[in-house]
Amino acid sequence: MTKIQWYPGHMNKARNQLEEKLNLIDVVIEVLDARIPSASRNPMISELVGDKPHLIILNKTDLADPVMTKLWQKKLQGPRTLVMAMEAQHNTNMQALITLIKKAASEKVKKLEERGASNPIIRVCLVGVPNCGKSTIINRLVGRNVTMTGDRPGVTKGQAWLKAPYGIQILDTPGILWPKFEDQDVGYKLAAFGAIKDTIFHADDVALFVIRQLRQYYPAYLAKFANCTKDKLENIGDTDLLLAMTQNNGMRDDYDRFSLFMLQRLRKGKLGRISLDRPSANNEN
Repeated sequence: MTKIQWYPGHMNKARNQLEEKLNLIDVVIEVLDARIPSASRNPMISELVGDKPHLIILNKTDLADPVMTKLWQKKLQGPRTLVMAMEAQHNTNMQALITLIKKAASEKVKKLEERGASNPIIRVCLVGVPNCGKSTIINRLVGRNVTMTGDRPGVTKGQAWLKAPYGIQILDTPGILWPKFEDQDVGYKLAAFGAIKDTIFHADDVALFVIRQLRQYYPAYLAKFANCTKDKLENIGDTDLLLAMTQNNGMRDDYDRFSLFMLQRLRKGKLGRISLDRPSANNEN
């Protein structure tokens, strides 16, 4: 299986610009894909955040395993880190998000009010990997479509300050990956859920990776998608299963085409509510 890596120039530029503006930020909002909370955490973000108030959003929870989402909420919560689950696409929990933003910024707001400031502005930035839903969340907060959204990575290219109600200003940033994935499983998970451009990787490699993951965690979902029995699933190899599904879907031996089809169905939740990251003692907060 080939290595996966994607770090175009605009991501490095965005990282540098974010670092320059952090002194203006009161609360850092880190958006994670609830299906892969560990793989979608950019280690550079943790370095940049430092001791600033930090809010983590587990987005796309309607597509994730609800049991795993609850475990991840508990895992990621910390003394200066608030965590919430969200379905931004369906415009849920926006008021709860505003409440948490105000809670995270309460120390600074209190100090400003003690100095005589009335209605102090709270400045926040949204950060995360590509295609995690940052722009959708911003549009919901602002109350109108002020940023471009799409089901592909790399839609947002530059940074911009945006005004939201309730005295909040938002710094929108492009999705940022990091220069090297130490664990290639991270790259494959990001590719599987659309954080990396489909042209960067071999779709069949990622599809085979997903098949292995589904065998381990969601065999019933895999059997249903493959339209086969549990016994047949246990007695067929991953490559043969991929070829069989390709043929069964009328694509003959075009397994590259079917692999992309499978990944698209996975991303839209058509295979089931699936989470490929499990919280454990080895996962960093």
